[in-house]
Amino acid sequence: MSLSHHTRGKLARKMSTTFLSVVSLILVLMLLAGCGTPTSPTPAVTSTAPPLTSTPTTTDASPTPTTTPVAEVSPSPSPSPTAMPEKVNMILATTTSTQDSGLLDVLVPIFEAKTGYKVKTIAVGSGAAMTMGERGEADVLLVHAPPSEVKFMEAGHGIDRKLVMHNDFIIIGPASDPAGIKGMTSAMEALKKIAASGEIFISRGDNSGTDQLEKRLWKEAEMTVAGQTWYQETGQGMGATLTIASEKKGYTITDRATFLARQDTLALEILVEGDAVLLNIYHVIQVNPEKSNLINPDGAKAFAEFMVDPETQEMIRVFGVDKYGQPLFFPDADKTEADLGSI
Repeated sequence: MSLSHHTRGKLARKMSTTFLSVVSLILVLMLLAGCGTPTSPTPAVTSTAPPLTSTPTTTDASPTPTTTPVAEVSPSPSPSPTAMPEKVNMILATTTSTQDSGLLDVLVPIFEAKTGYKVKTIAVGSGAAMTMGERGEADVLLVHAPPSEVKFMEAGHGIDRKLVMHNDFIIIGPASDPAGIKGMTSAMEALKKIAASGEIFISRGDNSGTDQLEKRLWKEAEMTVAGQTWYQETGQGMGATLTIASEKKGYTITDRATFLARQDTLALEILVEGDAVLLNIYHVIQVNPEKSNLINPDGAKAFAEFMVDPETQEMIRVFGVDKYGQPLFFPDADKTEADLGSI
C-alpha cells in the first residue's frame, strides 16, 4: 500500500517530535541524577569553598617562607647575675629592730633581685629567732644577742656567724623625766634610780636581744624587778613596746634605730646614751642544715655573704641619713667585736 506524499510528510514530522521528546526526557533524567555536563559547576563547590585568604592560620596555604626559621631567631634570655637557685624559697628569722627600722624593706628586695631567692622574713625577738634555728624552722638568722649567739654556735645549731653591723641601745622616757635620769652616763645607775623612784618601766619581756640586755643590767645592779608594780612587761616587739611606754609615760630601753624610725609618733625622749654596755651588735648566722632536710643552706650562705658584701655594707652605712640626719646602723663586716669595744 503506497502512502501519499502528504501522509509521508506528516508521519515524518510526528516521529521527529517524538524523538526530541525522548531526548529531552533523557537529559532531564541525567540532570536530576547529577550527571550534568563537565563544564557545569557543582552548587556545593560554589557555595562552600572559602577563599585561601580566609584561613591565615593554615600554614599550608602560605607561600614558602623566605625568613629565618623561628627556632633560630628566638632571642636568648638575658644572663642573670647568678644562676637561678634550685631551691628558691628561704626563711630569715630576725629581730624586730631590723624590720621596724625599715632596713630589711630596703635590703631584702635587692638580695632577691640579685640572687633569685625568695625570702620570707619572720621578725621576732633574737631569742625566738634562735629557737627557730634550733628547731630547723629557719635557714638564716639576723640577730643581736651576742652571749646567746655564742651559746647557739657552741651547741652546733649554727655553722657560720658573721659580724654585720652595730648601733646602740638607749634609755628613753617622758620629757618631764620624773626619775631624774637625763644626762647620766651609767645605764646601770640610771636603772637603779628609776627603780627607786617607782616610776613605770616598760620591758619587752620577750627574750629578745633588747630584753636580754635589760635583764643583764638589772642582775648586775643586784636588783629584783619581777613582780614590782612599777615594772611591766609587754611580751611584744620593740615597736609595740615603744607605743605602750609612750602611752603610759614610762621608761624603757630600746635600740636607737627603732626609736628614730618611730619617734614622730612617740611622746618620749632620749635620756641616757653612750655607755659601753649599751653597744648593740648584729650578726648573721647560717643555721646548721643537719637540723632539718627542709633547710636551704645555699640560700642561707648567699644571704650571709650578701650582708657582708661591700655594696650592702655601704647601703647600711647611709641608711636613715637622709631622713633622720644620722645613720641607724654602722657597718662592721671588716671589724671584730673587740674593735667595737664590746665588753
